[in-house]
Amino acid sequence: MPSAPKPRRPVRGKLPAPSVQDFRQRLDAALNAKDDLGRKWSDAKWGCYAFYDYDGEPIYVGQTNEQLRVRVKRHLTNQRTDAVAMRILDVFEVAELELWPLWEFEGLTKKDEPVVHSEAKAALNAVEYNAYLQAIGASKFKAILNEKIPPVSQQVALPPSRRFELISDENRRERGHPDIRIARRAETLSRLAAVAHERGEVSDGLRRVLVIQAVRLAYLSATRYAEAEGRPEPDPASIDVHGLVGSVMLERSDPAADMDEVSGEGDADSTLS
Repeated sequence: MPSAPKPRRPVRGKLPAPSVQDFRQRLDAALNAKDDLGRKWSDAKWGCYAFYDYDGEPIYVGQTNEQLRVRVKRHLTNQRTDAVAMRILDVFEVAELELWPLWEFEGLTKKDEPVVHSEAKAALNAVEYNAYLQAIGASKFKAILNEKIPPVSQQVALPPSRRFELISDENRRERGHPDIRIARRAETLSRLAAVAHERGEVSDGLRRVLVIQAVRLAYLSATRYAEAEGRPEPDPASIDVHGLVGSVMLERSDPAADMDEVSGEGDADSTLS
């Protein structure tokens, strides 16, 4: 009797669920998109990036000088990054990506003049800080999920950017359904709380993010409740995030910190003007 054919090992790229495959294909397309000069946006070694959820709400801003493509893929394909490992960022909540490449520093390495490298790092910090301020200004809650607030830097004009849609209409209908998002967000909050519990000694920023995630969950749940009752959705301003966590504009440990602002005595909106 002939032996049964030996099972073939599947291609690794075909193992994820269809929705995950679709997300990664769209991510690859975004990372391979070119600007008017034929450069791939994500090939810039130095630059900043931002993630947005299904409502277009900014949720995270970061920077890199190891290449935008590498850093973004570490976040969004479950390779290790602090934000993913610490359960701060839920990849399934990311629906859009924005990239700010800093092409003027292409080819610059740590072997270059220390002063030149230091100036480039300061410029990168300034772009990240201003992208962070822009995200805070656009947020319903005036707060996003960065564990560490970027160092205070001078206000600068952001370089040209491009924003990419990472979710298909079909997956948006499924993953973006409020009941699914509420369940997912509650799970993310629980995992983040577990990290704080298990590790015990965690950053103040992680505990701040725990509160902001709880705010995001409360607002999404309240919006769904209002929809079920046929009422208008609640006003995000009904949740006083500043009253809950204090300033989200700068860290207490930042040498440039204005302690009035850190203590909540300053006007956070003035920083955005």
